Amino acid sequence: MTTSPFWVSAFLDFAPGGFERGVEFWQGVTGYGLSERRGRGGEFATLVPPAGDDYLRVQELGDGDGRVHLDLHVENPTYAAEAAVELGAHVLVRHEAGYVVLRSPGGFVFCFVTHPASRKPAPATWPDGTRSRVDQVCLDIPRASYDAEVAFWQTLTGWEHEPSVSREFARLHPPDEQPLRWLLQRLDDEDGAVRAHLDLCCDDRAAEAERHVALGAAVVRRHEHWTVLADPVGTTYCITRRKP
Repeated sequence: MTTSPFWVSAFLDFAPGGFERGVEFWQGVTGYGLSERRGRGGEFATLVPPAGDDYLRVQELGDGDGRVHLDLHVENPTYAAEAAVELGAHVLVRHEAGYVVLRSPGGFVFCFVTHPASRKPAPATWPDGTRSRVDQVCLDIPRASYDAEVAFWQTLTGWEHEPSVSREFARLHPPDEQPLRWLLQRLDDEDGAVRAHLDLCCDDRAAEAERHVALGAAVVRRHEHWTVLADPVGTTYCITRRKP
C-alpha cells in the first residue's frame, strides 16, 4: 500500500462572511459550476468543471482567516495518516466519514480522502480566445522549517524532488495526469506556519489579470514571470506566464 496520492484537490477556505463572494469570484476565474453544498452545516462545495474530474473545492470556515488546504486522494486514509505521523505530522481529526485531517511538521493543514478522480480538466477558453487554468499549488515555507517540510512531502508523496528551480523555488513532480503542479517556495520569513497559494497558467498574462480585476481582484505586485493578485476576500494567488 502506498501513501503517494493518485489525485490532489485544493480547498479554498474562506473566512466567516466571505464564502458567497469568494465562490462567485472563483467561479468567474475558472468558468466552473458549483455543486450542492454539503457537510453538517453546508460548509463544503465543489467547483465543477464542464469536463474532467473536479480538483477545486470551497469551504466556509467557522472562524479564523482564509487559507488554502489540500486533499490528498489515497487508497486508504488511515494507513496514509499513520505513515504521515511517523514522518512528523499530527492528526487533527479522524472523521466518521472516513477522511483524516492532519497538520504537517511545518503547520500546513491537509487531508487524506478516498474520492476517486483521474481525468484532468482542460483549460477554459475565454471570449477573446485566450485560455487559462488553475494548474499549480505553491507551498510557502519559512526558512526555519524549509528543509524538514520539503523532506516530509517528498517522502510522503514519493515524487521526484527538483531542488534548484531558482534561488527561492524548488519542485515536486507529480504524475502528468494530475491536475496540480507542486512548487515549493522558501520564504524570507524565518518562522511561522507553512501556508499555500494557487497559481494559474494562461496564454496572455496581462489580459488574464485584467479579466480578474474586472471580476473584483486587486493586483498586489507584478514580477517578471508572474503577477500577484488578491481576490475580493483577501485570498492571495498568482497568474504566471506558463502556457496552458
